[in-house]
Amino acid sequence: MHRRTLLKSGAATALLGGGLAAPALGQDSRASTMRFVPQANLTALDPIWTTATVTGNHGYYVFDTLYALNAAQEPQPQMAEGHEVLEDGKLWRIRLREGLKFHDGEPVRARDCVASLKRWAVRDPFGQLLARVTREWRVVDDRTFEIRLDRAFPLLLSALGKDTSAAFIMPERLAQTDASKAITEMVGSGPYRFLAGEFNSGSRVAYEKFDGYVPRQEAPDWAAGAKVAHFRRIEWHIIPDAATAAGALMNGEVDWWERPLADLQPMLARNRQIRREVTDKAGPALARLNCLQPPFDDVRLRRAVLASVIQENYMRASQGDDSSAWTDTRSIWPKRTPYYQDHADLMPGDLDRARAMLKEAGYADQKAVIINPTDFPDIGPLGQVTADALRRIGMNVELAETDWGTVIQRRSSREPVEKGGWSIFHTTGPATFYGNPAMSPLIRGQGEDGWFGWWKSERAEALTQEWLYATDPAAQRKAAQALGRLGLEEVATVPLGQFTLRTAFRSSLTGILEGTAPYPWSVRRA
Repeated sequence: MHRRTLLKSGAATALLGGGLAAPALGQDSRASTMRFVPQANLTALDPIWTTATVTGNHGYYVFDTLYALNAAQEPQPQMAEGHEVLEDGKLWRIRLREGLKFHDGEPVRARDCVASLKRWAVRDPFGQLLARVTREWRVVDDRTFEIRLDRAFPLLLSALGKDTSAAFIMPERLAQTDASKAITEMVGSGPYRFLAGEFNSGSRVAYEKFDGYVPRQEAPDWAAGAKVAHFRRIEWHIIPDAATAAGALMNGEVDWWERPLADLQPMLARNRQIRREVTDKAGPALARLNCLQPPFDDVRLRRAVLASVIQENYMRASQGDDSSAWTDTRSIWPKRTPYYQDHADLMPGDLDRARAMLKEAGYADQKAVIINPTDFPDIGPLGQVTADALRRIGMNVELAETDWGTVIQRRSSREPVEKGGWSIFHTTGPATFYGNPAMSPLIRGQGEDGWFGWWKSERAEALTQEWLYATDPAAQRKAAQALGRLGLEEVATVPLGQFTLRTAFRSSLTGILEGTAPYPWSVRRA
């Protein structure tokens, strides 16, 4: 019922032929411009400062990476020409390919890469693991730099090439910004330039093809290979109302809608001018609890929340009634990733049991504040289901509903709820982001140095190290599965289910790639 509420407001207008006014473009301009509806409003521009998926997607337009993953999840050279591994794996020498330049005309130099990687390594869990064993980042010349390690780090290329919270390269002058502060000036070396003068958060984002970009020669494959920009211009149109977005796509006012609601998929399927494709086969949904502040600094109360979760309720509210598009996943490791293991004993889905656990823990009616977006149709219903479930078990709940941009700003607050803090937020993401201990911020026990929620566990950190340096796959699996169970026992994160993402676009578009982001390269008009 939560999902239907989100659909009501714009349905009549969009389906009766209203919706967006078509841009006033000439024929040539229309052909060379792609209009795209992203999953949410773009409020934070710095893809290093935030893990918000929409910001990471924006990052792929503006920035490039040294390495990138292909569909087989193998890191491939991207900005890098290649590398040498010396001194028994303790020294990596990476050389840039020729012709790389930033959007301001400056060449990309090794010192830009070193500064960018150092800033990224402060924020990213995989980067933090690498930084822990890095003795020195050293510039050799304009095209070459070295990473000297205290011990071999076999997954170094996987870290530099990962596709979510990617290690984007930016100019040194920007990369020297404190990692706790968001950068707002967008200068990268990617296939598209960000048009700052046209940016209007909540309405439109615009990008222009960067003529100075030199693509690789390999075929595009996931985030790797040639990043050829076929459109002179790409516009993001922010349309939080799902029915309005559907109407705009069917009327040809936009070309591509990233994440159509499941309820509207049958209608889109009947339109011969629209194609739908699965680009991400596994998107987990989750709730993150604030472990620093009451009430959820008490693990017993977190466990009561975990016991209350009935994943089917979340998936139906967020993804609709077609159960072939979603599944339960009672694990912090998503299904279809190597370490998934079902922990049904820790997630009984029993409100009576959760109510009893709350009472046994001595819950004293402390307020739990759920920060929840009204403009993100996949996520908004998750918070509404949680609020309903927690009220049913006897918790004092405030559902603080705002736009998604406010949610991602507020979740960084470590203050108590009385001073503008929070207790629970919900999000989604690709399974690859959460698939192993080095990638996933959900499972790391870093406390205040970790991801929002700030779960602290020395045992979790020890298991992460055990996994990272395991000598064989069996030992890795043992450590990862022990870590996964520990994370669920202590409720580092609450898994809510897993769903398939099916994107929709006009049949005149070709070249849309599979991957964890709606990549702008390779896409063209037939």
